[in-house]
Amino acid sequence: MKVVLLAGGYGTRISEESQYKPKPMLPIGGMPILWHIMKEYSYYGFNEFIVCAGYKQHIIKEWFADYFLHTSDITFDFTEGNKMIIHNMKTEPWKVTVVDTGLKTMTGGRIKRVQQYIGNETFMMTYGDGVCDVNISELLAFHKSHGKIATLTAVMLEQQKGVLDIGGDNAVHSFREKAAGDGAPINAGYMVLEPEIFDYIEDDDTIFEKAPLETLAAKGQLMSYMHKGFWQCMDTKREMDMLEKLLESGQAPWKKWED
Repeated sequence: MKVVLLAGGYGTRISEESQYKPKPMLPIGGMPILWHIMKEYSYYGFNEFIVCAGYKQHIIKEWFADYFLHTSDITFDFTEGNKMIIHNMKTEPWKVTVVDTGLKTMTGGRIKRVQQYIGNETFMMTYGDGVCDVNISELLAFHKSHGKIATLTAVMLEQQKGVLDIGGDNAVHSFREKAAGDGAPINAGYMVLEPEIFDYIEDDDTIFEKAPLETLAAKGQLMSYMHKGFWQCMDTKREMDMLEKLLESGQAPWKKWED
């Protein structure tokens, strides 16, 4: 199953760092937060990724093009035809498609632009700037159990994200932007989507969290998977430093893989 990663925005709220590279490429523990998210999915056996790039998209492509160099020992032999010998390659069994989805394209438009790489199959999608310790296998099983078009992961945090009105059957009855003082569950990403989702996205200007999710909720086609564990986005330098400290202390909840 393919995993779509939204990694094309400007990252203006952490502009002191993201003016030089896309926010998903900002490092935590020496590796981009995008890599951490991919490692989460890979831990559960999902190894095919489609990266929706935009702002400074060449940096993402160049990083993956050289990824095997990051984790291997290399011999550069200039005595016999400029050969490069790779030793002890430790890269993951990933297939990564990086797509330039446009500089100013909105989140829905970015998803629509990679439709040709997904085809007519169920896929996962999340944002390239937040980590979580949700059990992705259980999330997928929940999605398959209800037969709706979309499932999102919901968490209880005081953040400026999309607010969910969730019923007793876990159906999302409405979706709106968060207001000050809300204590409702929020959209943490980590979604599972059926290919019918593309019918709800009009063009590059479509904001996924607006009309598509609001319409799905109104039609009873949006479900929530309640997650009571760890989730943290990286919108500010303070949040970036917090994630760094969790890694340094060996207490990063999302890091389930072995080094």
